[in-house]
Amino acid sequence: MNRLAKETSPYLLQHAHNPVDWFPWGQEALEKAQTENKPILVSIGYSACHWCHVMERECFEQEELAAIMNEYFVNIKVDREERPDIDAIYMDAVQAMGVQGGWPLNVFLMPDGKPFYGGTYFPAPKWQKLLYAVADGFQKHTSELQKSAEGFTQNMLVLETEKYGLQADTLFFNADDLEAMYSKLAQSFDSEWGGTARAPKFPMPSIWLFLMRYISENPPHKEAALQHLVLTLNKMAMGGIYDQLGGGFARYSVDSEWFCPHFEKMLYDNGQLLSVYAEAYCLTEQPLYQQVVYETVAWVAREMCSEEGGFYSALDADSEGVEGKFYTWTKADIQRILGHAEAERYCRAYQITDDGNWEHGVNILWKNQVFLNSDFAEKNAKLLAARAERIRPGLDDKILCSWNALMLKGLVDAYKVFEEPSFLTLALKNAHFIEKNLLQGSQLWHSYKKGEAKIIGFLEDYATVIDAFMGLYQVTFQEKWLHLAEKLSVYVYQNFWDAEDELFFFTDQQAEHLIARKKELFDNVIPSSNSMMAKNLYNLGLLLDREDFVDLAKLMLAKVKNLLTKNVDYLTNWACLATQMLSPTVEIALVGSQAESFRKQLEHKYYPNKVVAGTVENSQLPLLENRQAIDGQTQVFVCFNKVCQRPVTSVAEVWEQVAG
Repeated sequence: MNRLAKETSPYLLQHAHNPVDWFPWGQEALEKAQTENKPILVSIGYSACHWCHVMERECFEQEELAAIMNEYFVNIKVDREERPDIDAIYMDAVQAMGVQGGWPLNVFLMPDGKPFYGGTYFPAPKWQKLLYAVADGFQKHTSELQKSAEGFTQNMLVLETEKYGLQADTLFFNADDLEAMYSKLAQSFDSEWGGTARAPKFPMPSIWLFLMRYISENPPHKEAALQHLVLTLNKMAMGGIYDQLGGGFARYSVDSEWFCPHFEKMLYDNGQLLSVYAEAYCLTEQPLYQQVVYETVAWVAREMCSEEGGFYSALDADSEGVEGKFYTWTKADIQRILGHAEAERYCRAYQITDDGNWEHGVNILWKNQVFLNSDFAEKNAKLLAARAERIRPGLDDKILCSWNALMLKGLVDAYKVFEEPSFLTLALKNAHFIEKNLLQGSQLWHSYKKGEAKIIGFLEDYATVIDAFMGLYQVTFQEKWLHLAEKLSVYVYQNFWDAEDELFFFTDQQAEHLIARKKELFDNVIPSSNSMMAKNLYNLGLLLDREDFVDLAKLMLAKVKNLLTKNVDYLTNWACLATQMLSPTVEIALVGSQAESFRKQLEHKYYPNKVVAGTVENSQLPLLENRQAIDGQTQVFVCFNKVCQRPVTSVAEVWEQVAG
């Protein structure tokens, strides 16, 4: 066993028995490289990564290759989910070298930690050749490699303002800007299968949230946008990317039809997709979207919960060394479990064939028309029970703060729409877990396992927790969550803000100093931490009457406006905030014994551009202060830009005032 045996990360533990002399990231390895004047190999991956497993089997488990690595390099293994800061730095470096990024990520560094060469997956023959070439190059051309490494490092130190030409012009978004963003995005839409016209196909939740925000503004292309939204969410829910038996989505589909998933199931995807499908149900009332939400929450509760209330990170793509084996079926399997007569209709519905609709004669369950899985409830239950007897995919049981917060927010959004008490129970248990185990004073920790929290929180942790706590307040009116969101926001400004660039760093000023301190600007599968913080500051500023928060959000959005209107594809979470700012956000204050009942009624109408505060008793919150029920009758105050209309006593009157 090597040094990784002492780690808690499931990914690092997977490599604990390799003959490679792996180090975890830390001073011991970095000092060894300096002392012995050896290049560093940093190999980055994650536990559910299929090709990471393949490269381990082909390269890192082989004595001959391990001997070369141990002789010429200081070898460091990194779990990208535990250390997204390290991953971001070296991923940027590799992409600057002209290599398409991905995992496993293998980067060669000078002894001072600066990168000079890298790539992703290498089969054994190429890996052996590369190891010798890099070792030889380091011995014979050290100064040239150092110069190259300095260049890649300097490129990473360029401010985002300079790199992307960001300029904080006066913030003013209008309907033309909104149309420009939508039209640019729509150019990439796949009109047959939904989503964007590319393969592999990722869910990209913030794109569909932006589409719903766009639709809510009643724009000229509303019907086309709604049609594409419905097409996308239907096809995803019908596809193999969605687990038709157990609920939950895989990370992506390898094809353009949502058919063949890369079978790993990640917490962060499913948390965000709960929010998307719940909101889409509120907009469209499609029963399929309610099914997706309920089945996905059931999967989380069944397979992803720790006893303490934390959510585990991921399920592996592989079981028994085979990708997707746990989730796929032969037709004979189906016939044996359901009986021949019952199996025929089932196989037609889920496109199961004699020879298999995928590789090696097996089938992926997917649909060619919209119907509810409940139509086959009894049969699905039998198959799910049979599947549970199989050898399960590996579970990544570390608990990540940011991913937990994304799932917490998804549960809150699902509860807001469906009023299912079990959703709120699960959400509150998780919120208390975060508060107890990942929050110390005003500081968050990133990772937790077996009673130990470690790694100082990243901006993503704060941004997601603030959003989740703010959402939790708005469905419970428990003010502690709102005050915690404010406390964390103040900490973020004090410890992450870059006054020169007027954006937030990804890492805390108190965290380990790496060769560069990066910022997240572009939205990907998970929105950028800067865009999430900008949205948080805007909405929290409205709820707490903090103009400093609102002004900071507007400044950040102004910085990216020109980039946003020209290149919205990877800025769609920013676009959600821009859309929200097109018209005043309605501030709704509920005061009285029926505050909770009124809140539930409000959520029956799709209107995303609002913040809601409520209380039964006296409250010191600005929206609620000095307001009370009259003669026991609950009062509702509708406000825009701190100007409130006369109090009303019914939800119908609220919407009349909002419509103006």
